[in-house]
Amino acid sequence: MPTVDQLQAELALARANAARYRLLLEHSDEVSWMADCATLQLTWLGPAAERQFGYTLANAGALGAELLGDLAPRLARHAAGDGDLHLVREAALAHADGRVLPVEIASTLIVDAAGVPVSVVGVVRDLSARRELAEQQKKFASMLSHEFRTPLSTIDGAVQRLEMTGAHHDEGTRKRYRKIQTAVDRMLALLDDYLSPERMASIGRARQPDEISPAALLREVAEQARTRRGRVDLRLEALPQWMRCDPAGIRLCLEILIDNAVKYTDANTPLELLGKTAMEGGVEFLVRDAGAGVPQAELEHIFAKSFRGSNAGGVPGSGLGLYMARAIADVHGGTVTVRNVSESGAEFRIWLPVGPATGKNLARPGGNSDNSSDAS
Repeated sequence: MPTVDQLQAELALARANAARYRLLLEHSDEVSWMADCATLQLTWLGPAAERQFGYTLANAGALGAELLGDLAPRLARHAAGDGDLHLVREAALAHADGRVLPVEIASTLIVDAAGVPVSVVGVVRDLSARRELAEQQKKFASMLSHEFRTPLSTIDGAVQRLEMTGAHHDEGTRKRYRKIQTAVDRMLALLDDYLSPERMASIGRARQPDEISPAALLREVAEQARTRRGRVDLRLEALPQWMRCDPAGIRLCLEILIDNAVKYTDANTPLELLGKTAMEGGVEFLVRDAGAGVPQAELEHIFAKSFRGSNAGGVPGSGLGLYMARAIADVHGGTVTVRNVSESGAEFRIWLPVGPATGKNLARPGGNSDNSSDAS
């Protein structure tokens, strides 16, 4: 049987531990709480609840509803045989002042000797700082990726054009083109693997495609255009099976030209979308309308930043669409031009180089620092 001294020592230790726990609860950023499983009511709320969310046990109605909203079905699942006592979930919690904060709620069912839940204890963690840090990291990665990708895309497009038009160059020059292309491919792959916002948001997601079937692209764009204009004719002539590009960028370029045609022609004016191999090599996509065309004096200015033609009238816009379309083509080593065709209104033409081989080829194992083979 314990002596009086032993009982006093144990009591002193218990009081010291209680004081330590009280200090931890008072200064912790986690909100501790406890509820009764029989009444489904909060029975205790840590002091951090008032600092973090403006609630005390006396006014914890909204907080209690969020913490205990899933308790009844959870108890029913337990009674049906679910043996998982611990639960972690994320939620949006309303602060007492009306702000909505992202939180993580972790809780554990406490059972008696018969295995019946008698109470639930848990903590609430404010995720605002964590979410803000993740958003800053994502923005930084996006900015850094963009700053690298823009000049690399320009080089990528220029080399494709050189490869396509350089059949008469000597083998040494063509080999240098391939080495530059492989180096660009490797850098773009690294950006996709480590710095893309998608990578930051979902580790392990597959790289975005860097080639597309031009015929499939034109069919998709035409189908989308038909939701805005009753008649959109599509013609495809001798297109390559695949072309390397940024699919989203080229799709946007086409959509801008179609949007422009829709805005500046009557609703019953048919549109035509044509894709074919260009006479000078590469591919060309033509967007034609049977409207009034572009005023002759404005043809050379139509792609300028913020330029709006004299026929803009009440048509909404910022003058940036065609500027963006040309910028997209530029980084692919291509062009966007416009001309008036007497029998069919305006004709916008996207020309893009198509290299002899499509698809990104990453640097081979055993390559040198300039991505050439050791044997070269």
